[in-house]
Parts: sequence; C-alpha cells; structure tokens
Amino acid sequence: MTVSTNPTVGQEMEHPSAPLLRMERIPHVWCPSCGIGTVVKCYATALERSGVDLDKVSVVSGIGCSGRVAGYLKLDGFHTTHGRAIPFATGLKLGRPELLVTVISGDGDLVGIGGNHFIHAARRNLDLLVILINNFIYGMTGGQNAPTTPLGAKSSTMPFGNFETPFNLPHLAASSGASYVARWTCLHIRRLTWSIEEAIGKRGFRFIEAVAPCPTLYARLNKLGSGLDAMRFYHDTAEIRNGADTREVDVSFQSPIICGKFVDEERPTFLDLMHDHYSNRLGDGYVPMPPEGGMLHER
Repeated sequence: MTVSTNPTVGQEMEHPSAPLLRMERIPHVWCPSCGIGTVVKCYATALERSGVDLDKVSVVSGIGCSGRVAGYLKLDGFHTTHGRAIPFATGLKLGRPELLVTVISGDGDLVGIGGNHFIHAARRNLDLLVILINNFIYGMTGGQNAPTTPLGAKSSTMPFGNFETPFNLPHLAASSGASYVARWTCLHIRRLTWSIEEAIGKRGFRFIEAVAPCPTLYARLNKLGSGLDAMRFYHDTAEIRNGADTREVDVSFQSPIICGKFVDEERPTFLDLMHDHYSNRLGDGYVPMPPEGGMLHER
C-alpha cells in the first residue's frame, strides 16, 4: 500500500522556520530573489540546531535592506540607527554577558558608516556574532556606490564604473583581530548554516560574510540578469578554500568568489581581559558581573 505524503487539499503547511519568524509581518519587504531571506533562513536553522536558549538570543540590525532582519525574527530584536548596530550590540553584551548577541546587517551599514565600530569591536575581540550580508551596493537608498562595490562595477553614483578600491572584508576582519572569519554565498545554504551554527558555539568576535544577490539594483545596473543568474554565477565561479590567506580573497567584478572558513582561533575576549586586569589590580575590591547577567533582577 502506498502512503501519500502530500498534504490534504486545502491544508496549510507551516514553514519549518515559522516558529522563529514574526509571521504577522510576512510578506516581507525584500525584492524577489534577494538573498537576505536566505540568510535569515540559515540563521534560524542554525539556532534550532544549536539548541541555544532562544530567550537568551538577541539580534541587532542597522539601517538598509538587511537592517529589517531583526524585525522579522521572533526574538529580542533591535533596529538601530545607521552604522550603530555594533556599538549597540556591544553595550547589550557588556550589560548582559549571558546573551548570544548577533548583529545581522549590510555592507554599507557595517563597514561604511559603521566601519570604525567594526574594526574596534574586532580589535577588542568582543563576544559578538556578526553576519554581514554583502550585496555590493546600497540597496535601499538608490543603488549608490558601497565600500564593497567591485572595481569596474556600476552604481547610481558611479555610472561609468567604480574606481575606488573596495574592502576585502575577510581580511579587514582578520587583520583587525576577529577570532573567527568565514565567507559563503547564498548558494551555499548548508555551508552557511553550518558556519553560523559553529560560530554560535564559539566566543569572541565571529565574522561571517554572506554574499547575496541584489537583482533590483546591482544586477540591473550591471546587466547581470536575474537572481537566478546570480545563483548560476555563484555555482560556476565560487571556489572553496578553507584556511586561505585572507589577503588573497578580495572580490573583483564578475570574478571567482573565494569562500570558506579562513580564521578559527581561541583568544581571550574583551570581558575575559577586563576581568583578569581588574582582578589583578584591585583584588577583592573588584566585583565582576555575575555569570547570569546584569545587575538588575526581577523582584
């Protein structure tokens, strides 16, 4: 006897990630074939697999297309001002060190106006998970040139092609002091999910770049076709080089994208160093924050 696994006609099936999403806000604002939703799905799956207490997870986003992520996840979410996701997350982590604090935002938000905060958070090895969704352009405000726009690629502010050298994000993170650095594209769903899950279980400044298609602006301005064409390009050109020298993984216009896990180190975090320093200097006079978190307690 054959048992059908198809749902009954008219029966609604819940999406596997629905319990982690604010379904009352769906459909979302992102364009068809935008890669941001893919990254959200990978993050949600990684959280489920990790077994982390969801009541101790906070997501912080900034401004722009990726800045909407925090509002769609059914977690403690914070939509901050432009470029300030990382300093907001820093304060949250220092005040509630027991939390898993994740920053999910875009390339313009995190390494454009927020670049100074990015490098110093990595330098201090703050205990943050930072997922940067890189679509190579300012997607929400008109397609302006971004700090990651490849040389030669067109934007609304560089219609004859970009001549400014873009950031090599894994190298920026690694050279600034990040303890975990990886890059994947939105085609690498399983690897991106695994990388996020692995980073959830680690400490320190963990940085994951997710290369995502922007069919509405980046692809259109550069005549690159649809989001499906972008996925084909990732499939045909992406090269996985785990452990690669981050100086050699920069992205050029329509050239191979080097993916993989590049850095994975165990180093003391900012809070580790702070506690050790003040304990040595002040002895019993130093009272560190308790492991369960902030000084505020419910009565």
